[in-house]
Amino acid sequence: MKFELLASMMCANYGHLAREVKELEEGGIDSFHIDIMDGRYVPNFAMSLNDLRYIRSATNKPLDVHLMVEHPINTIDLFTGCLHSGDTIYIHPEAEYHPSTTLQKIINAGITPGIAINPGTSVENVRMLLRIVKKVLVMSVNPGNASQMFLPYVGEKYEQLLVLKDDMDFEIYWDGACGADKIKEFAPKGVKGFVLGTTLLFGQSRSYGETLKMIRELEL
Repeated sequence: MKFELLASMMCANYGHLAREVKELEEGGIDSFHIDIMDGRYVPNFAMSLNDLRYIRSATNKPLDVHLMVEHPINTIDLFTGCLHSGDTIYIHPEAEYHPSTTLQKIINAGITPGIAINPGTSVENVRMLLRIVKKVLVMSVNPGNASQMFLPYVGEKYEQLLVLKDDMDFEIYWDGACGADKIKEFAPKGVKGFVLGTTLLFGQSRSYGETLKMIRELEL
């Protein structure tokens, strides 16, 4: 069963960012997940437009850009302007007065549109947007920090989205506290990709290549 593995670059070693990108790419990562935080929508700052630009220049792999910012429509052109066709931008619907307008700007720029759903956001609240987007990033932790505990009730949200995804034509991605057990359970059900951070990929004793190989060889 094929599924995608994404590296959460806010967890990378910024003293050796070029080496991190190279080793992840050589190890077989499918894409790079870029968390942009403004200190307002979430109580933290993480990664910058310049980080995004550098990583985009250092790899040919797709980028997944997760905007945890208030009113992304005000700055969306800055992000679409440094991305390529095949890259993705996720916005949080709660952060925008009219999220469909922002998503349309992403589409018009030739970038794949996505939404990120917080643990406290119900599927019903974003149901109409599911026909616009191509990807849904489901947060299994509250956004803003790495190394958080999994919130078990989020599993029900994945189940609800899995019922809708084929009819509405979107793919589901997992973000937060992603261990091997979550991949083993949800990849066979139809979750397309998993964002890997400190739980499974970064700060481990194995190389990135060894870790990614181990994940792909899981018995599903």
